[in-house]
Amino acid sequence: MKPAQIEAFFATLKAANPMPVTELEYTSVFELLTAVLLSAQATDVGVNKATRRLFPVANTPQAILDLGLEGLESYIKTIGLYHSKSKHLLQTCRMLVDLHGGKVPGTREELQALPGVGRKTANVVLNVAFGEPTMAVDTHIFRVGNRTGLAPGKTPEQVEQQLLKRIPAPYMVDAHHWLILHGRYVCQARKPLCWQCGVFAQCGFGDKTPAPAN
Repeated sequence: MKPAQIEAFFATLKAANPMPVTELEYTSVFELLTAVLLSAQATDVGVNKATRRLFPVANTPQAILDLGLEGLESYIKTIGLYHSKSKHLLQTCRMLVDLHGGKVPGTREELQALPGVGRKTANVVLNVAFGEPTMAVDTHIFRVGNRTGLAPGKTPEQVEQQLLKRIPAPYMVDAHHWLILHGRYVCQARKPLCWQCGVFAQCGFGDKTPAPAN
């Protein structure tokens, strides 16, 4: 995808959704961190169902710690991998209380030092909570980057680096949301909805995909 195509690609996505936001529900940086940590190999819908039960009862590191392992698991047991996620979240809460005064740190190094927080989770928190121009590459963004020709790469980090180089600066802060939403609702894994796609003209894949039969 050439620079002019990339500009048109993001201008189109912005025009359709000028102020994109994450579909995870949260009211604080800690709630965001918790939701993203829980979202690995789970849907945002599933995480939101669990956090609607959890956050009214415990939405600070100390309150999560006070629940204990069994108590925490009882709120998030509907989420996949809830055993390991509960342990990681409790360990993270202990570090936040002991090392950061109960606050979520704002640097990549400190975030990635938290149990269960990898590069993708750190990028989401840095972007959504702190407004940094990071790119958290999930399965949707990986697929869109490769399929469209926007940012081809064999690994999530390769796609991330390509996106950081190629996305025009004015679109960078919101690009993460646009690409996730596009992959989730239009550029779907099995059957991309190319006939509904606003960036069809810029895509390196769409012209090879037939419209659905009537």
